[in-house]
Amino acid sequence: MPVTSFESIRTLAQEVKANIGKVIVGKEDVIDLLLIGMITSGHVLLEDVPGTGKTMLAKSFARSLSLDFKRIQFTPDLLPSDLSGIHFYDQKRNDFVFRAGPLFTNLLLADEINRATPRTQSSLLECMEERQVSIDGETKVLDRPFMVIATQNPVEHQGTFPLPEAQLDRFLFKVKMGYPTNEEGLSLLKRFKSEDPLASLQAVAGAEQIEAAHQAYASVVVHDDVLRYLLQLVERTRRREEVAIGVSPRGSQALLRASQVHAILQGRDYVSPDDVKAMAKPVMSHRLSLRGMARGAQGEADRIVDDILKGTEVPTEAGLTVGTG
Repeated sequence: MPVTSFESIRTLAQEVKANIGKVIVGKEDVIDLLLIGMITSGHVLLEDVPGTGKTMLAKSFARSLSLDFKRIQFTPDLLPSDLSGIHFYDQKRNDFVFRAGPLFTNLLLADEINRATPRTQSSLLECMEERQVSIDGETKVLDRPFMVIATQNPVEHQGTFPLPEAQLDRFLFKVKMGYPTNEEGLSLLKRFKSEDPLASLQAVAGAEQIEAAHQAYASVVVHDDVLRYLLQLVERTRRREEVAIGVSPRGSQALLRASQVHAILQGRDYVSPDDVKAMAKPVMSHRLSLRGMARGAQGEADRIVDDILKGTEVPTEAGLTVGTG
């Protein structure tokens, strides 16, 4: 793939980040992860306490890319058909007509996803993995690009249903927003003091550019040594005593795809070990099913990934620009 294709991806990322920066203060690393998710057709789980800007970020992201955007507030009484849509009888046509649900969009914000019942949560599995929905025995293909940004509050547990491992594995990243710094908080107050910058936010890119980036990123070169390093990290999650279930083969593929796009955003046409290390925690931590006391320890999965990164020999970058692709 010509280098110019990678340059266009970097330009796209810079323009989107600058545009979202008119609304969201800081959080450039989180925006990078959203872009990587969109380009790789991955999904992102945003986890943090209320009021940290999760919904605002998702709206700004969708508006910057001129994407069709729908938001669903997940509640215990939400049904799968509320997501996918229903066939209803139209008396004028004297026939059943399909009314599409909010799943038929480009960017779906699943707000407080863990407040819905497991039955409703599982209705997302098919659309997240296969980009299609089965309704009354009929398969309907979703538009491209399609991405789910889900949010959940890690503090409140009453009336929630934790996402099962199978569903967590469908998310490319799990990301924590975090509180703003003092300077960021001051800038935020000044920005929203007299107006809402989201209302005037204009698109800087479209679905066509996202699809072009999706077609291009797979051409980033990956040396065999980097692939072996990546697999070593994944395999070591399965050998840890505190880990009941380690990172799956789907997770290793997700880490590879994320590392390829990260390399492009860093100005390279090949994956370095630093790209893999940068993507390791957001890709792998939420895929670890912990046992015993480790299960309830906050941040334990991140600590385990850090330990694995520190204890795994890193290949030298010499010769990594020539690989298997």
